[in-house]
This record gives sequence, C-alpha cells and structure tokens, in this order.
Amino acid sequence: MIITDDHMHIYNNLKLKALEQFKRAGGTHVFLVNLLSKNYGLKPSKPEDFLEIFERHVRLVEKANKIVRAFAVIGVHPAEITILGERIGFESASEIMKSALDLAGKLIEEGKAVALKSGRPHYKVSKGVWRLSNDVMLHAFEVARDVGCAVQIHTESYTYDGMKEIAEMADEVGLKRFKVVKHFSPPKVKEFEELGLFPSVICLDDYALMAANEGDRFMLETDYIDDKDRPGAVLGPKTVPRKVRELIEHGFDEDFVYKICVENVEKVYGVEIVE
Repeated sequence: MIITDDHMHIYNNLKLKALEQFKRAGGTHVFLVNLLSKNYGLKPSKPEDFLEIFERHVRLVEKANKIVRAFAVIGVHPAEITILGERIGFESASEIMKSALDLAGKLIEEGKAVALKSGRPHYKVSKGVWRLSNDVMLHAFEVARDVGCAVQIHTESYTYDGMKEIAEMADEVGLKRFKVVKHFSPPKVKEFEELGLFPSVICLDDYALMAANEGDRFMLETDYIDDKDRPGAVLGPKTVPRKVRELIEHGFDEDFVYKICVENVEKVYGVEIVE
C-alpha cells in the first residue's frame, strides 16, 4: 500500500533517520519542503542566496530517495518578508523573494524539484507588508503557471473567504485552482472542493477521519519540522502511516487510500507515484 506524506521537513534533529521511521511505519512517498533562510544559517541579501538553499535541499532529497520516494518542494517561506524586511526594507525583501521564486522555477523546469512553496504570513503584519506578501504569492502563481507546477501555500488560519481570495488570485494569473495546495489544512474537504483549491490535511487528532467522512479530495501531511529544540513537532514522521491505518480500521478501503495517496498526488503535482 502506498502512503504519502504531502509536507515534511528534514532539518537538524533526526534528518534522514526520520524517513527511516516513516518507512518502518509503512510510509512510501514524501514531499520534502525547504525551510527558512535562518534554518540554514543564512542572511539573504540577494536572490542567489536562496538558490543556495534550494540546491542544498535538492541534494538532501537525492539522499532521501535512497530510503523512500522523495520529491523536492522549493520556494520562499512567507515569513521571509519579515526576516528580510526588518534588515533590508520590505519593498526590497519582496523583490528578492520574487526573484528567488524565479530561480526555484528554473530548477523545477530542470526536473530537480516538483513544486513551489509560497504563501502569506500566518501572523499579524501591517497593511503594507500584507500587500507585498500577496504580491509575492501572486508572483509564485505566475511562476507555477509558466512552469506547469503546483504551489504549496503557507497562510493564515483557514477561513472560507480567505481561501476564496487566494483562489481568485490564481484565476487572475491563469493558474488552475487545484494546483494551489493549502498546507496545514483543516478537514474541510467539501468547502475546498467548492473553492477548487486542494487541501493538504494536517493529521492532528481525528482530522484524517473527519476529512475522509467528507470525501476523498484531499492529501495528508504531518508538517514534521525535525527541530531538535522541538522534537516531534508539528507531528512525528510516523503519523501519516498511522492515520492511514486508522482509516482502514474505520472501514475505508485500500481504494480510498490509493485515491488520497496516489491519484490526488499525481493529479496535483504531475508526478508518477509508483511502488
């Protein structure tokens, strides 16, 4: 049985051993996402500084593929607007972030990664920073449209109106809505289907079961951070396989699991999921 974790990080704790745990628990496929510049000990001042992050991440994903089937997701975390902005100014920060997304797009075109990461802050910011963050996310949508890839977005907590706004931004640039993946999604499968965006449901509590009870148009994730200062946060690497087994125990069959772990993943990311 194929079991896919849609959003995981490997950082400074278990690193590749986290994927060994994931595999032993039954996990087979994973989307690994790069972290913030500060996690790499960098203070970016130009787009090429982010290129170093992307390339380091791609090399890590190549190693991960010796354990499970791993795909690289690369991009600029929306919190960089604050990290960079406080140092070099917010307008300059937004321009660097956009150019860095262009560089990520080129790596995706080369087949070194499969999707972009972008979004807007999940914390309170000024109106000006919010506007700039939306501009950056809109640019990520343009890059994704041109490259033909999906975008995993890190955003504020879910609201229908907030996601509708994002869906309309995708429309504005001609990016298909299902190519926009809401990372850390609640189990609002029916609402996401109405919106056209694709939910990557975080496996908290009974979220996987709640999502399954609404339909099969979703993916699952742990958002495992692999931070030695917060071991097990957000959720441990064995969580998705465990939650998939719980779905089976609650009467959802292997065809259902195949839908959420294979067919949905192939549709959204344009990759081939094989044993």
